[in-house]
Amino acid sequence: MKRIALPWIVIGCWLVSFAGPMVPMEASELEAKSTKILTLPRVVNDRPAAGVRSWQQAEEYAGTDVHHTVYLPKDWSPEGERLPIIFEYTGNYYPAAGSTGRVEHAGLGYGLSGGQYIWVVLPMISPDGKSNAITWWGDVDATVAYAKTNVPRIVEKFHANSDAVFLCGFSRGAIGVNFLGLHDDEVAKLWTGFITHDHFDGVRAWHGTDWGTPLATYRELASQRLKRVAGRPYLVCDIGNIESTRAFVESVLGEQHSFTFQPIDTRAIFGEFPNDNAKHPHNDRWLLVPSAYRTATWHWMNDAAKSLPLREERK
Repeated sequence: MKRIALPWIVIGCWLVSFAGPMVPMEASELEAKSTKILTLPRVVNDRPAAGVRSWQQAEEYAGTDVHHTVYLPKDWSPEGERLPIIFEYTGNYYPAAGSTGRVEHAGLGYGLSGGQYIWVVLPMISPDGKSNAITWWGDVDATVAYAKTNVPRIVEKFHANSDAVFLCGFSRGAIGVNFLGLHDDEVAKLWTGFITHDHFDGVRAWHGTDWGTPLATYRELASQRLKRVAGRPYLVCDIGNIESTRAFVESVLGEQHSFTFQPIDTRAIFGEFPNDNAKHPHNDRWLLVPSAYRTATWHWMNDAAKSLPLREERK
């Protein structure tokens, strides 16, 4: 397993860049050393278009408030380069950290892709099937079925690269990467890489839920889901004790070189909280501003996008 050591990995990558020949970047390749400050695009109720983040509804949920959002990069074209695509599950409703639980307020996937990938925030479906759940999973089967139906549909509709399909999540969504995205073999085949930030399926008990306790049972089921990663690239980020996640992964999979563990110090990035970017250290906005952590993460994204297995090899 890889562990990102900051800032040395960043320095090492810069040395390679300066020493080697200048190679033109692809449109979707992230400029890891960029000092650009990103601004989250607002959601509009309009047709999808390049540079626009839009409110979208699956045909199966017409007449309800169940919806997802789609962002198309500024250089997107239906006849152009097939861009990577990143799907996201966002955090719970948690006012203390400024998290609303709404797909419109997610930000991790945009930061991970620097606004250069197609970015989709998927919903959790409420038990009555009429709205998005802003706390935990809602109806698990319906939420997983939504991904099974809509991920291939979205990849095709927006001319995305089917060999670069990432799933990411923050907080609740970080657990959901495995809990939902690796729920069964069928949904697990949709993705080519994974990124989590703050929390990980199976590491700790979630009291007050019927799925996260008791810990022994929860871990047994989480271990089954974790095995469905099947060697694909996986980046684990956390502001807390990331070693507990590493220990859990190793207890299930042994040493897996496809995993990279990256501790994140959001105070080093933002200073004091609250601030103009985030209310609390537990946030999904840390990739919007330049830092050694973002540089290392964008290097990982570039490497993962280039090394992902072809879809035929994942069947």
